Parts: sequence; structure tokens; C-alpha cells
Amino acid sequence: MRVPGPPPRHGRHHGPGAALARARRLVGTRTVWTTVCDGEFFCPGCGGDRNYQRRTGRRRFVLLGLPLLSRGDTGPVVECAACRGHFGLDALDHPTTVRLAAMLREAVHTIVIAVLTTGGAASRTTLDAAVATLRGAGFDDCTGERVVALVQALAADTGRPGAPDCAPGLAIELHEALGPLAPHLAPAGREALLLKGARIALTDGPYTPAERDVLATAGCALSIGTDDVARLMAAAQRTPS
Repeated sequence: MRVPGPPPRHGRHHGPGAALARARRLVGTRTVWTTVCDGEFFCPGCGGDRNYQRRTGRRRFVLLGLPLLSRGDTGPVVECAACRGHFGLDALDHPTTVRLAAMLREAVHTIVIAVLTTGGAASRTTLDAAVATLRGAGFDDCTGERVVALVQALAADTGRPGAPDCAPGLAIELHEALGPLAPHLAPAGREALLLKGARIALTDGPYTPAERDVLATAGCALSIGTDDVARLMAAAQRTPS
């Protein structure tokens, strides 16, 4: 009579794979992380705004579960509080969606006011178009009177209205508002911003030399080439609204 042998072992703790896993727990390296600071960022892994911790790490050789020799530093990294993913510090360069929306509003505001400093604020049609554009961008309490006051204040700081070219101070305003935003916008988004200014400039007639210069400066700040600026200004003339 045949005597049956012991049943095969199918448990997860048996076999060469399990032995290797146990060895790795006993001998290996472990990273001990230290939090340097925290904040909010746009997580590339989650695809949205999340909290983060900026962390540095120190690798240690581990024997029998006990950390022994230092194996050097690692990081720094940005750790997402939601997905726990680790990213390079350049992840902090991308604005959060809230910050990006604020930058877009400020960009529209700067372009509109810059165009009006060339003399457009004297036209009721142009002023109404400017107010409508600013309200559409999120400035719900915008009025013609407030826009005129802003134009006058900017003109006093950067040069007289109606100057034949874009005053240096006004050019600085445009570059400060548009330059940081440009890398985060697709070409179509940057072109849409310039078209807003071009269409306002056309509400009281053809472009003046000052309006052309302001739009060219805005295009430069948005990293739009000279030929593309000319194309967009021509397109605005064909489709003014």
C-alpha cells in the first residue's frame, strides 16, 4: 500500500522568491527622509493642486533591520501628500491652477490698460470694449471710471499717453506681467491674449503707430515672433470680434 507523502507547500512564505524577499529585509539600504518645508504645488502625478513636502534623505546600510553605515545623501525631492510620488524640485516651477488663473487675469488686465494708454481711453467705444474684456476676465467690479483712473496713473509712471512708441516703463510692465506666464501657455493661449489687445485697439479705427508698438512689445513678452504678431494683428482686422 502506497503511503501518501506530505502535501505540497503553497504558502506565500516558501520558495526562493520568498527567501530573497526576507534577505532584502535583513540586508540592504534604507532612506531616512527629513522634511525641510511644505506648501502647495501642481502635482504632475495627480494632475492637480496638492500639498507637498520638500524632503532630503540619508541612505543607510541596514543589517538585520538595524541601520548601520551611512551611504550618503539623496534628494532633495518634492513628495506629494496625496499620491506620495517623488518629483524633482523643478515641479515647484509650475504654478498651481489657482496661481495660473490669477496670472491670466493679470495678463489680460495689463494688455488692456497698456493699449488704452496710447489714447484709446478717450473713445467711449474703446473704453466700453475694454471694460467688457476685463469683466470677462474676472474683474467683475470693473467700471469705465476705474479704468480711466488706472490709465492715467500708468501714463504718469511710464510716459505720456499717445507717445509714438512704447515707453520703457510700459514695456517693463508688459514683460513683468506676461513673461512669467508665457512658458505655461500653449501657442494658441498666448495668441489669444494678444488678440484681446488687438481687437480693443481696433474699436476706434485702424491701428495707430503707438498701438502697433504696444502690441509688438506684448507679443515679444509672450514669446510670439515678429511675423506671428503681424499675422495676428491682420487677423484681428478681418475678424474684429
